[in-house]
Amino acid sequence: MSDENLPATTAGDHTPVGVDEPLDNPGLEPHQWRPTDVDPKAEKRAERQVAGLFGLAMLGAVLFVVCYIVFKIGDDPDTFGNLAASNVSLGVCLAVTLLAMGAGIIQWARKLMGDHEIVEMRHSASSSQEDREATVSILKTGLEESGLGRRPLIRNTLLGAGGLLGIIPIVMLRDLGPLPGDKLDHTIWDMDTWNAEEQAWWATQNRTLQRVVRDVVGTPIKAVDLEIGDLVNAEPEILFAVQDNEPVVEGTQLLVAKSKAAVILHRMLPSDITSAQTLNWSVDGIVCYSKICTHVGCPISLNERTTHHLLCPCHQSTFDLADSGRVLFGPAARALPQLQLTVDEEGYLAAKQDFTEPVGPSFWERG
Repeated sequence: MSDENLPATTAGDHTPVGVDEPLDNPGLEPHQWRPTDVDPKAEKRAERQVAGLFGLAMLGAVLFVVCYIVFKIGDDPDTFGNLAASNVSLGVCLAVTLLAMGAGIIQWARKLMGDHEIVEMRHSASSSQEDREATVSILKTGLEESGLGRRPLIRNTLLGAGGLLGIIPIVMLRDLGPLPGDKLDHTIWDMDTWNAEEQAWWATQNRTLQRVVRDVVGTPIKAVDLEIGDLVNAEPEILFAVQDNEPVVEGTQLLVAKSKAAVILHRMLPSDITSAQTLNWSVDGIVCYSKICTHVGCPISLNERTTHHLLCPCHQSTFDLADSGRVLFGPAARALPQLQLTVDEEGYLAAKQDFTEPVGPSFWERG
């Protein structure tokens, strides 16, 4: 539109000439009462509908738990045609539960809760005491208008449906796997926990002690192989064992074992060791500690040669290798577990026993 076609204005007035004044507020249309507001039978019928939907939600939740327990999964699963019975049944039951809950709440709000118009010209700009009291009053009014107090059937079925719905995620926690039990309390350094294949291989070795070997290559280590200040990443000998040209430990079992049994060897002057236990568990100044940080389980191998401090690269926890792996700095809450060293018949470094405490970060079963 060109400027000459715009309505003229007068000085000091921003209202175009010829434009009508704003209309008066027409107010609200006459209130239309719902059938449930004027017909007790319709009200009761709606109440039964809402309770029925909540009951259907309860049934869906119960069937979800039943299907979770009954149908098999894995190598030989139960099926509906070509579909996994567990997936189909759990999906259908959960959908029924959620849809019934949602539909029940919508029906309750549309047909039975308070039905009147509220006009608020502007939002309050502050939170004064009066506003807070008004909010509490509105909440109380809403609770009264919801009818929970005078409709026990809806209240009880809602609580029942909500309670059973809460069981579903609790039951599904089982999919996280079995509880660890005492598996976190020992590592593969403990030969008493070995399986039959590992025990059979060990019987061919004619030795009583498991050696500490270099990580990746698996070669055994003698004390003369390490110089003052050296730090070596190491593993239990069993992780590199081969029998009939096949690894004795492999697959997931190997990964789990490596994640718990990884260690570091560090050599210092025996006179630098300040802890009696550290000295007693060392060999010629060579100490052995878990490689897993006690904060959140990061692998650590950043060594300060002159101070014998070991740093975690993740969150800078610092441990004193000369003093029982004591925490010097950072978020770690406990010392690095130390592995007691000795030498076997051929002079190689070996573990005298398993760690005497769980390795890695603290966990909920610890005392």
